[in-house]
Amino acid sequence: MTDTSGLTLLGRPAGLPESPDTAVLERVPNPHPGYRYLVRFAAPEFTSLCPLTGQPDFAHLVIDYVPQDWLVESKSLKLYLSAFRNHGAFHEACTVAIARRLVEVLSPAWLRIGGYWYPRGGIPIDVFYQTGPAPEGVWVPEQGVQPYRGRG
Repeated sequence: MTDTSGLTLLGRPAGLPESPDTAVLERVPNPHPGYRYLVRFAAPEFTSLCPLTGQPDFAHLVIDYVPQDWLVESKSLKLYLSAFRNHGAFHEACTVAIARRLVEVLSPAWLRIGGYWYPRGGIPIDVFYQTGPAPEGVWVPEQGVQPYRGRG
């Protein structure tokens, strides 16, 4: 059984964090240490705000990581990502900040994030980050998000 005694969010009411910086991102022990496998989270309705106009920005995020000692606790990840909803930052800043925070908390063997941002002003911006080459012997499927094609 996984030790969840240190968790503060799972199984309890939790409000939306004020900002990504104040959001609590929790972790649980990896139940399969020593095995290489991929964990994927998809957030197809991620939102943040343009830091200049305050207009909403929307993205489909795909986060892949190969754990070592820790897994991210999914409720805390959901709340962390939701904290960007009222946060003003450019697409690049949001995408890379999420990756860096996960690396800081989890120390994964490998992590990548694809930020597939919906267009504003007619130009979609996709942002990709990874910590290095994917570990050998781990199945890393394509992220499966189609490029933006508009109405065309």
